[in-house]
Formats: sequence, C-alpha cells, structure tokens
Amino acid sequence: MSPAAPSVSRRLLARLRDVMAGGGGAEERLNRVVGLIAADMVAEVCSCYVMRAGEVLELFATEGLKKGAIHNTRLRVGEGLVGDIAAHARPLALADAQSHPNFAYRPETGEEIFHSLMGVPIIRGGRVVGVLVVQNRTMRHYTDEEIETMETVAMVLAELVASGELVSRDELVPVDGNALLPLRLEGIRLNGGVGIGTAVLHNPRIIIRRLVAEDPDLEHERLKIALADIKKALDDLFSRPEMRDGEHRDVLETYRMFTEDKGWLGKIGEAINTGLTAEAAVQKVHEDMRARMSQISDPYLRERLHDFEDLANRLLQHLSGEGGAASKGELPADAILFARSMGPMELFDYDPKRLRGLVMEEGSPTMHVAIVARALDIPVVGRCKEALDKVEPLDPVVVDGDNGQVFLRPSDDIRDIFSDALNQRQQRAAHYAKLKDLPAITRDGIAVRLMMNAGLLLDLQHLHECGADGIGLYRTELPFMARSSLPDVAAQTTLYNKILDQAAGKPVVFRTLDVGGDKVLPYWNPYEEDNPALGWRSIRITLDRPAVMRHQLRALIRAAAGRELSIMFPMVAEVAELVQARHLLDMEIAHEKGKGHVLPERIRVGTMLEVPALAFQMDSLLPLVDFVSIGSNDMAQFLFAVDRGNPRIADRYDPLSPAMLTFMRYVASKCDAAGVPLSVCGEMAGRPLEAMALLACGVRILSVSSPATSPVKTMIRSLSVGPVRDYLDHCLKLPDRSLRDRLRSFALDHHVIL
Repeated sequence: MSPAAPSVSRRLLARLRDVMAGGGGAEERLNRVVGLIAADMVAEVCSCYVMRAGEVLELFATEGLKKGAIHNTRLRVGEGLVGDIAAHARPLALADAQSHPNFAYRPETGEEIFHSLMGVPIIRGGRVVGVLVVQNRTMRHYTDEEIETMETVAMVLAELVASGELVSRDELVPVDGNALLPLRLEGIRLNGGVGIGTAVLHNPRIIIRRLVAEDPDLEHERLKIALADIKKALDDLFSRPEMRDGEHRDVLETYRMFTEDKGWLGKIGEAINTGLTAEAAVQKVHEDMRARMSQISDPYLRERLHDFEDLANRLLQHLSGEGGAASKGELPADAILFARSMGPMELFDYDPKRLRGLVMEEGSPTMHVAIVARALDIPVVGRCKEALDKVEPLDPVVVDGDNGQVFLRPSDDIRDIFSDALNQRQQRAAHYAKLKDLPAITRDGIAVRLMMNAGLLLDLQHLHECGADGIGLYRTELPFMARSSLPDVAAQTTLYNKILDQAAGKPVVFRTLDVGGDKVLPYWNPYEEDNPALGWRSIRITLDRPAVMRHQLRALIRAAAGRELSIMFPMVAEVAELVQARHLLDMEIAHEKGKGHVLPERIRVGTMLEVPALAFQMDSLLPLVDFVSIGSNDMAQFLFAVDRGNPRIADRYDPLSPAMLTFMRYVASKCDAAGVPLSVCGEMAGRPLEAMALLACGVRILSVSSPATSPVKTMIRSLSVGPVRDYLDHCLKLPDRSLRDRLRSFALDHHVIL
C-alpha cells in the first residue's frame, strides 16, 4: 500500500463513522454511505447488495444506477459478477466487466454505460451477507490499495447489514426446526458417550463499538499487550497438573505458535495502518481468512482455521475488555455446548465438571479441540449441520456421541430411553469393574488375549483400568498430526519411552507412521489424488521417504533400550515391501549398535494385513514375521471395493458376510499352521457379536478400544467356541449376504452375552 493510501482510507472511515452514527433509518444511512463511497473512490457508481432468504442478493442502495432498480434487481449467488463475488467470497476488479463470461446484464439498472467494476464481499461471522460494488464508465484499472480500502469499508458496513435492521434475521434462519418441536440432528462421532443436559451456545463474538482509530501507534501497542496477556494465560494453563503430559499438551504448544505467526500478525498490523482500531483490524483479517479458507478442501488446513479463530476471539476479548463466553452467565450444571467450531483453548473456558457434551457444525476426529475433549472424556458430535440455527439457549438436549446424533427438545420417551441407557452404562461399569482382573477365557477353556488400541498418551491410563493384556495397536501418527512440524528423533524417543514406561511391562505394538488418505500432515504438501484410499499413503510414503521411517525406527529402538520392542508395518501389499522395511530396520539396529547404545532386549516384527493381495503370499510372508494383525476396516473396504466414507454404500456390505469370514478363517488357519500369532485390531474386533465370529474363525488375539474391552471380555467368558465354530462351518456354505441374524440368534439360544 502506498504511504498516502492509509490516510485516504482513514479519511473515508472517519466520514463513514459519522454517517453510521447519524440519525435516520438503516436504509437511509446506507444510501448516504454509497454516495459517500462513490465520491471518495471517484466512481460514477457505488451499489450495495444485501443477502436475502434463498441465497438471493438484492440491490438495496445505489449511487449512479437507476433508482427504480432498488429492491427490484436480484441475483442468485453465483449469478453475474455480483453473484460470483458472493459465491467465492473474494474481491473482483475488472477493467472491462462486460467482457467477463459471468457478466449478467440487468436492463432496469442502466449499467450498460459502465465498463469497469470492482466489488468486494461484505462478510460477517464467516458468511457473506452482501456485496459492495463501484463502477466507472472508463476502463479503469483498480489498484490493490483501492481494493484494500473497499474491503476495509465493507468490514464497517457488515455491522449495519448484519444488524437485522435491513433484513430481519428471522428471514435468513432455515424454517426447519424453528418451532419448539423435537428434532434429531445427524453428525459424526468425534468422541463417544451419552450426554443429557441443557443447551449453551458458545458465541464468543464480540460487538466492536469503536471501528475507526485516532492513533495507529496506540492501536499497535494495544495489540502487543493483548498478545502478551494471551501468552501469559497459556503459561498459566501449562502449569496445571493435568497439562504436564499428553498429546493435548502438544496441541496447545502448537496453538502457542499461532500467537507468533508473522504473516497473520503482519496483516493485522497493515489493517491498523489503514485506520482501523486493533479489534476492528483483528476482525477484518479474520473474517477474510475464514472466507478464503472456506474455499479450501484440505482438512488439515481448514482445521487450523479453528485455532486462528480461537486466537482472534481471545484477542477481541482482551482488546474490548469483555470476558470469555463462559463468564457471561452461570454455566448450568449439565451444559451441552453448541459451537460452529472451537479452538483448543476455548474448551478450557468452561468448567469440565459441568460439561455433558459438545456439538459442532464443523470438525473431524483429528481437530485439536476433539483431542482435548477426549482427554476430558466429553461426548462430541461434529459436522452437525445448521445446529446453531435450530437450537435455542437452555433447550433440553441429548447428545449420542456413540452414534453421532443430537436430539433437540427430546420428548419424554426419548429422554427416558437415554436416561435408562445412562443408568445401564453405570450399572455395566460397576459390573465390568469386577471383570478387570479376570482372564478372558471361554467356557470351553480357550484363552484369548484381549489387547487395547491406543494413539495418545492419555489412552495409557485406560490400559490398567480396563485390564487389557497390553497395547495391540499404538497408532504413532496422531502425535505427528498434532504438531506443526515433523517431530525429530529426540522428541519421538521421549514420547515412545513414556509409552513403554506407562505400559509398566505390558507389551506394546507400535505401528509405524500411517498417514495419507484422510490423515494429512501440515508440513507435507498433500498430493491431489482421485482415490486417496488407494493412493500414496502409509508404508508407500515412508518407503519413498526412508529418512522419515529411519528416524522413527531409531527413536523406537532407543526408547526400548533393554526392553522388548514390537514394530508393525502398515498397509503392506506385497512381501517385497516388508523386506524393504525390514532392511531399514536392520540398518538402524546396526547404526545404534555402532554408536554403543543399548539395544532392545528383543525386537518383534509384524505386519498389518489390510490389502487382500498379501493374503495370497502367506507362504513367503509368514517366515519373515513374528506376528500378523488384520486391520478389518481397510480390509473390508478393499475386499468389497467399497468406500467406507461414502454414505450410499458404506453399509452395503456386512463384515459378517460369508466372504469376509471365509477370508478370516483362511488367514487364521495359515498363521496357526506356521505358529505365527494372528490378531484383529479393527472395529470388527471391538463388537461382541463380530468378536464371537472371529473366535469361531480361529482368531485368538483381539485388539479393541478401551471401552470395548469389558463388553468383549463378558462375551468371551460366556461363550463356548466349539459349538459356534461348528455352526459357522455350516453357515459359510450358504448364499446369504450376511450371517448377522443367524449368529445373533445362535448367541441368544446359547446364552452368549452380547
């Protein structure tokens, strides 16, 4: 921006401030604003379009177009140049607008005599609420400084447009669910469990009273002080006992890095230089970032927006002197929190003892707030569309985190059902506590090793609580995903050492880095693929980037010094890949030995069996491994050629089909003949009915989530494997698409507890 541009912008903002504070109705003030902008920008036309119901942009005010077009000219989002600006939430500057393919002529406006056009979106709360446009008769080339000035003006106008004075807020709220009727919302599970309580809306939005600054230097100093306050609050949080260890601490360490992001802070500084107050500059930059990020499909980049949003809200709270959302009123003892999205720090604004659930319109299992919520054991449902439009403060709510559902204003019978479910959970918990130290042995004397899946340090506390025999699958990728850069050997060694220490002698199977597909690392540029589940992922990445695998293997060897180490390679499709991975492991063993480091007492090497092709190489595979683990999720996906993320077909094929169970029995028989232990570690192993079928197929090691250990152990201790194995021999010859109903009936008839 040229040195003169900030003064021009500040002069225009000062005039706008006087108009906005003046008398008259909202539309009258808007008419004065467009006239002022046209004069200051030396434009023949300035027009303001406002979003109405049905995503229609209506001309509300204009200086230069025919007055009869006001309230008569309408464009759908995506239609014409104005609609294009709204659809993409980005400015558009054209010297010859009429030659643009999206130009849409409206004869009632009389705009055919104007050639150039520059428009910017009016954004409030991350949503486009209007479009501001200037036009000139000549083919004018608008400068970056002029576009920046228009964006600043649009930010000021957003307060007027979104105030409800021009268009009633009720008009823009979806009709469905507005009445005080029971309503069920669908989302995805981010953390399991059931919560019954009262709706609390997490709305950290701060009303900015002062938009135009008198002294830019003073605003820069206010911003600096606010950032220092936030960093101090983070330091205080890190001093809490529960924050000393765990990936949730890594999450907040990453969050602290955002407070020093030079690009983001630089843009805020530039906005202050244009004449905005510090809080107005923070909001302007953040609204622009939200609009731009909404166009990005990469899940990791979109989720980092939540961290910036959290930080922006905290800055606004400090700058405005207002407290956090949690301090605006007394939090109910049974609060169900509703949010569009949240950053990890925002959850700590609320008393976790009073939180019964969290519902978000956005989110994924790897977003930072979901990781923190798991540490606090709060049920979470994400991607619950339009939840904030349909819930009212203090509405009664039931959150079913297990099934990704939310019940607003539930009827008495629905509430009673979930109350009974909660009571049953508590009763089962008391029963399961008695099972903790009992062995997982069937009634006919077959011992089953019941292991636990883990991916975070905080999961280790459940290992001893649930009585599992060890960690059958430790997903090492989650700490990689919670950081903003690749963890080095020292950081990984520290983490793996803590895991082994907390396991206290119980075996831990470390799966090497399994990323790609839907698991994106922020420091690796994602590779665009038509079908990422079948693409460059998992061991394919680490074999192509052997330094990454070698560093991880080196860290694992160092962490396990003098102890047993079990390493499992994921997504192996052919024996040659396993041989290549083992070669890298041998190199690291030699490297550590040469350095004089203490080696593990024993190193066990295994492979995940997720790709069906590997099952046809069992004779050459089994002599090379100490154990095999079937990942039932990917195996089912590849076996049936079904995208489990596609809701149309995700449930089309049943893992309890003859095909899947025949495959499991084949692999189990090959492993048994070779004396190689076989486990199943996907979701199939954690459901009692499916686990019963796996035992009938010959599987003797199950690795499940910690909540599933007790239900599966209960089933095991009530089961005789011989009869169900004989029954399965008969069922596998049938042409049925699923054996689920038959197996469930067998379990009921034979008093197997499911």
